[in-house]
Amino acid sequence: EVQLVESGGGSVHPGGSLRLSCAASGFTFSSYAMSWVRQAPGKGLEWISTIYASNIKRYADSVQDRFTISRNNAMNTLYLQMNSLKPEDTAVYYCAQGGPSWTTRGQGTQVTVSS
Repeated sequence: EVQLVESGGGSVHPGGSLRLSCAASGFTFSSYAMSWVRQAPGKGLEWISTIYASNIKRYADSVQDRFTISRNNAMNTLYLQMNSLKPEDTAVYYCAQGGPSWTTRGQGTQVTVSS
């Protein structure tokens, strides 16, 4: 059974940073593309980044140059380093198995950016 458990969310002021983690189990992590998606209050799910098994990375325009996705295959863990956070980054962040057309996501972690 695929399990994805996010952590690292919290409250931060605009301009601050957070690092999200996602512990994966139940599948061969290193073989899969992995993504981060988010859902802002009252809005739908938004894809924000993918890292492929080849380590190629892709980002949505809204987070390009501010967020960095990475993975540690030895620890079956996905990361998202978020810098220069803005109030519009406030959302529940989910890690997901797969690329932009992901299949399974975790329970999410809340990120709130507010002054």
